[in-house]
Amino acid sequence: MNLKDKIRSIPDWPKPGIVFRDITTLLTDPIAYNYTLDRFCEHFRERDVDKVMGIEARGFIFGGGLASRFGVGFVAARKPMKLPFHTLREEYALEYGTDALEIHTDSVRAGDQVLIVDDVVATGGTLGAATKLVGRAGAHVAGIAVVIELAFLNGFRDLSKYDCYSLVSYNPD
Repeated sequence: MNLKDKIRSIPDWPKPGIVFRDITTLLTDPIAYNYTLDRFCEHFRERDVDKVMGIEARGFIFGGGLASRFGVGFVAARKPMKLPFHTLREEYALEYGTDALEIHTDSVRAGDQVLIVDDVVATGGTLGAATKLVGRAGAHVAGIAVVIELAFLNGFRDLSKYDCYSLVSYNPD
């Protein structure tokens, strides 16, 4: 299956010159969605995954499905102030400013093998923050799975020590 055919491209959104890759069209197709999960499971099947971490918000869509298929727990990596219990927080740089991710302190245990999942990797800042949260919890990154890689932004460059896997890669149109 060619997943690029299932992803809608929206030019000049959210601002001129940007081509937004919209996965909602993939999500409405149950065959494409299941194919996506199948490919991730196949790639990481040899890993001893203990938890799947999904990054807010679209990473939750794929992360929950993968956690179910692996028979393991799901960890929500959320934007600040969204989790009600004690959290670990990791800030990361944006083009103009900073943002952060948080996880509950009891969601990952020392020694856990954590598969990190998101819909897209652009510059890699969000995924980098997620790997640091896993490390700060005393756990290990089992791999990183994304549906879309914006290859021209080199988002996996600083994550090269991990098994980074993407299903679709884009360069500028």
